Amino acid sequence: MLEKIEKIEERYEELNRLLEEVGEDYQRAAELAKERSDLEEIVEKGREYRQVLKRIEEARQLVDGDDEELSLLARQDLEELQPRQEALEREIKSLLLPKDKRDERNVIMEIRAGTGGEEAALFAADLFRMYSRYAERRNWSVEILSQNETGIGGFKEIIFMVKGRGAYSRLKYESGVHRVQRVPETEASGRIHTSTVTVAVLAEVEEVDIDIPESDIRIDIYRSAGAGGQNVQKNSTAVRLTHIPTGIVVACQDERSQLQNRLRAMSILRAKLYEIEENRRQQELDEARRSQVGTGERSEKIRTYNYPQNRVTDHRINLSSFNLPAVMDGELDEFIEELSLRDETERLTAHETAEP
Repeated sequence: MLEKIEKIEERYEELNRLLEEVGEDYQRAAELAKERSDLEEIVEKGREYRQVLKRIEEARQLVDGDDEELSLLARQDLEELQPRQEALEREIKSLLLPKDKRDERNVIMEIRAGTGGEEAALFAADLFRMYSRYAERRNWSVEILSQNETGIGGFKEIIFMVKGRGAYSRLKYESGVHRVQRVPETEASGRIHTSTVTVAVLAEVEEVDIDIPESDIRIDIYRSAGAGGQNVQKNSTAVRLTHIPTGIVVACQDERSQLQNRLRAMSILRAKLYEIEENRRQQELDEARRSQVGTGERSEKIRTYNYPQNRVTDHRINLSSFNLPAVMDGELDEFIEELSLRDETERLTAHETAEP
């Protein structure tokens, strides 16, 4: 580990020199500064780690010395230094793990009503509000890309973008099937119904990240569905894109401009195709890590929201919160932190197993 830290420190010092010499090439300066920022914490922890190792070695020499008073003080130092050494080793190993290049990106989230009819659509709206409140707590912004509303305030489907530093790193654990158990407002007999909603989380993808040949896309233009009366769209502005090789279909009609709808549809399509490619690559690199945490399999029932018992349970980590209103108001960090910790632990284990 010390060798890895030393190489990172050498690169860190090299970046400092390059930044002094970069001149007025602001784009290059920004790239170098970003790389240096990414290495800064590892360098600081590495320097502290070396200092702790040096102090431990000095204390061990004093423990074996003839001076009893110094020997006693050295033992006390060792009792403090050894736990710090172990903690630093864990922190540095975590920092040395390969980073998911998508973690700092904005995300495109899709919420779709599953089984349960109108009740599922209403819960889809509840989840949209939950994620919107979570984004608000983290000073992120939310932009609706496409929506298909029901008549009583629910969503058959809603697609939206969450913009903010690190959005994907936090929200990627939300992919999967969310199950709700409650008495619907429309249920006269008071029976508890179980409904499901599917959530997908995709990292925003730039055009340079994935190339989609025009020959692979079929574009259909049609009139947007409106509320009727004066709101009926007279021009054909809605856009439906079909990716011929995969059969993926994306439609956008919320914007008044055909161009804007097309741009939005393309951003969603790019994210979907990038996710497919990234999942394929990840499975090839590490088949052993197809655990529930972080895989984003849509068939997984990842979380249950039980209203009668005021309980939210994440089945991947067997963690429950008995403050359902707070969770639905965007207090998700309890789950996200635990999911992130478990994901990191599994990656550390896999990394250590793979090392020669």
